[in-house]
Amino acid sequence: QETLVESGGGLVQAGGSLRLSCVASGRTGRTDLVGWFRQAPGGDRELVATITWIGATYYRDSVKGRFTVSRDNAKNTVYLQMNSLKPEDTAVYYCNAGKLWGQGTQVTVSS
Repeated sequence: QETLVESGGGLVQAGGSLRLSCVASGRTGRTDLVGWFRQAPGGDRELVATITWIGATYYRDSVKGRFTVSRDNAKNTVYLQMNSLKPEDTAVYYCNAGKLWGQGTQVTVSS
């Protein structure tokens, strides 16, 4: 069974940092495109960042310069380094690969 498992969320003060991890297991073959999404209470799920197998990245404007997505293909893991966090970054963060979604990890940024 293929799964994605996120970890690394938590409570942090504004200006702080967190690093999220997304581990893929049970997959055969490589995962070309992995995305990080987030959903704030009462809001829609929105795309935060993506990374391809060879490391090409995309970021939504509001996180550019603060978030960095990376991957370790040997470990089947994708990371999201989040710096200079703001209260508006508070959300459940999800990892996505094709039709597969993780369970999400809560990120809360206090002002």
